[in-house]
Amino acid sequence: MKPLLKEIQHNPMLWLLVFVPTVFAAQIIKPGAHTLLFVLSVLAIVPLAALLSHATESVSAKTGDAVGGLLNATLGNLTELVIAVAALQAGQHMLVKASIAGAIVTNTLFMLGGSFLLGGIKHHVQEFNRTGARLQANLLFMATVALLACSAMAEVDPTAGAAITGKLSVGVAALLLLTYGLGMVFSLMTHREFFGGSAEHGESGEAPWPIGLALATLAGVTVMVALVSEVFVGSVQEAAKTLGMTPAFVGFIVVALVGGAAEMGSAFSGARKNRLDLSVGIALGSASQIALFVAPVLVLLSYLIGPTPMNLQFWPGAVVMMLIACIVVTLVTSGGRSAWFVGVVLLSVYVIFAMTLYLLPPQAK
Repeated sequence: MKPLLKEIQHNPMLWLLVFVPTVFAAQIIKPGAHTLLFVLSVLAIVPLAALLSHATESVSAKTGDAVGGLLNATLGNLTELVIAVAALQAGQHMLVKASIAGAIVTNTLFMLGGSFLLGGIKHHVQEFNRTGARLQANLLFMATVALLACSAMAEVDPTAGAAITGKLSVGVAALLLLTYGLGMVFSLMTHREFFGGSAEHGESGEAPWPIGLALATLAGVTVMVALVSEVFVGSVQEAAKTLGMTPAFVGFIVVALVGGAAEMGSAFSGARKNRLDLSVGIALGSASQIALFVAPVLVLLSYLIGPTPMNLQFWPGAVVMMLIACIVVTLVTSGGRSAWFVGVVLLSVYVIFAMTLYLLPPQAK
């Protein structure tokens, strides 16, 4: 417990943890102050992300960057899953689909681009395991093709499109889950020797926490992030109207950035410490996990908790953005090396998408 208290004492960002109880108190006292709750929830998630980052680095120091990246991606995606489930229960399919597409694009372009930029500023050239990056990029491309098929089916026959798309979405969801499970077996069991870090000599920085403390912190922070995320979901729509943001922009950009804050902290910190395998593993692993696990699970859950079933029919613009993100990531990760300008390229593509959604939001399906 002493390492945790010491970290909070010496890290000014963690002083923002005071906003965690504050946001819960504000929810009780002023439940209708949506803009205030929105701002407080964002401020509360930031220090939780930093704490999760340090705990994940301590775990990865014991398990290796490949497992550490997978662990961080899994825990980080719980935030997106909680946000999406809350929106699903409210029947806000547009917000759910926008958050799914936004999480994929944000992780592949913003998180990976930010890691390349921050790591490249400190280190002239960085290397990472291109085998693992190519596997995740290929999985993302396959998932994007599946979403494209579901979206195109609805345009073939508008009369029977909804029924056909619903059945196809369930079948595709099951296939994506199976592919995700087999991918885990492939990378962590049968061919794990191909996915070791290419730069295990990265900077160690401070001494890692004991594994027990790190795991306990991971579990506790994940629960707190989930609780704060519920407040965020309940306030984001009304706050967006007050701040002049469209539903598509909120789901694609705001929810994705807030939901992925914990993972981004770990990815950016790993890149600065020349542990780019951890950063790439978090960014691409999280994106593929969203596409192959979170999205299918939400489709199946919609039959149990949603007012109406949700399908995998996305608007054309979202599919195009996801496809472009997959292609760009495949190109920039093919060599296994990066520099700061590669991050600038990825971030520029992301900003183009963000401006497009802010000025010309897609139509809800």
